[in-house]
Amino acid sequence: MPDAANSLQFDAIARFALDPALAVPEDVLLRMSTLLIDTLGVAAGASGLDVAVIARDYACDYHGANRVEHAATLLFDGRRCSLPGAAWALATQIDNLDGHDGYNPTKGHIGCALVPALFALAEHRPDLSGRQALAALAMGYEVAARAAVALHATVADYHTSGAWNALGVAALGSRLRGHGGDVFRQALGIAEYHGPRSQMMREIDNPTMLRDGSGMGAYVGMSAALLAERGFTGAPAITVEGPEVAHVWADLGQDWTVMRNYIKPYPICRWAHGALEALRQLMAAHDFAAEEVTRMRVGTFAYSARLFAGVPQDTRQAQYSLGFALAVLLVHGRIAPEHVTGEGLRDPRVLAALDRIAVREEPRHSARYPEGRWSDITITLRDGRVIASGDVNARGGPEDPLSEQEIRDKLFRMAGVALSDGRIRAIWQMREALLDPACKFSQLAGLIHPATDGP
Repeated sequence: MPDAANSLQFDAIARFALDPALAVPEDVLLRMSTLLIDTLGVAAGASGLDVAVIARDYACDYHGANRVEHAATLLFDGRRCSLPGAAWALATQIDNLDGHDGYNPTKGHIGCALVPALFALAEHRPDLSGRQALAALAMGYEVAARAAVALHATVADYHTSGAWNALGVAALGSRLRGHGGDVFRQALGIAEYHGPRSQMMREIDNPTMLRDGSGMGAYVGMSAALLAERGFTGAPAITVEGPEVAHVWADLGQDWTVMRNYIKPYPICRWAHGALEALRQLMAAHDFAAEEVTRMRVGTFAYSARLFAGVPQDTRQAQYSLGFALAVLLVHGRIAPEHVTGEGLRDPRVLAALDRIAVREEPRHSARYPEGRWSDITITLRDGRVIASGDVNARGGPEDPLSEQEIRDKLFRMAGVALSDGRIRAIWQMREALLDPACKFSQLAGLIHPATDGP
């Protein structure tokens, strides 16, 4: 068992996580609401993916609940399964469109696991207000972010987000199910012990439906909270209670990292976004067509240069491909779900553009990771001109945030494949409505079902 100093370290975290009157600043609540709505848009956009259908069917077939109080509704589907099954299915769905928010120091994503857990848990809290839900979600984001930083600082391998967002889900479950400190401690211990410490670079080198491990992270975190409340015990979480990570947790409740989360402009691996922004700026400044480009040279950081280099055969490869993403943006001026699925993968103009793109690692960009996602692009045009972007960082974070209109436009672009404009407008309006003390979280949940608006 941990020594007394570690117990005191945990006690401060427990007070933050479980305090029903946790004071969350208004700007944090609004930011949290924005990230929540953005994540829902990605979830809607992903609802028709083959992996999403597999995940929801699997959850219904193999993760049923024998009592109504143990079940939750699958978002954008309508069927019901167990609480852990619902969290797993939606997190897997979101993770596989890869348009969700993230936080640079974590090298990964939080909301794709916590938002599914929130909806599953909130279904059994009809009294839950929008503000209470946002405060709980903000707490979960803060716990998950610090668990990630602590894990990265204490182990050699680069683990997927599921390894640490499991702890954020466990914290969210403990808060919304009214656990005391000891149950919460066991939940974190179970979540950390069983969290999927899968190797991220295996997935990068061979893109699959596993993605960033967040589906299993959501499942483990939810299961940990439910097991702990029944008396199941877990070894104390060393990424929470270890003395070597005390500094990571020292500013909990003072520094709200959620304010530094980025929102992705595109449903593409974040590692590609520095180069995508460099290309976007060049296109805006020089107004050239894709067919005018005879060569594009890309300098980027090591992880970005390691992204899939061939012609994508499926959505997974397309979203983990720097060259393909650049080709899509060059041809279409945007990247939406239809560009990385179905016929979008076989677009002849995109494939022709892909053939003219060369990627290399640039050490100065590698040195700036993970604080930034920097790249540079040099383009040669048919008329002989050579234009260069200079060093460009990814957009969407606090240093270069998307505007409110851009975030709204993204919601319509993502969710438009599954929902009507009317429902998307109603979901967007909930971004501010959730902050109204009279608003119930169930009002947002009621806008989500079923998967489509018509028969």
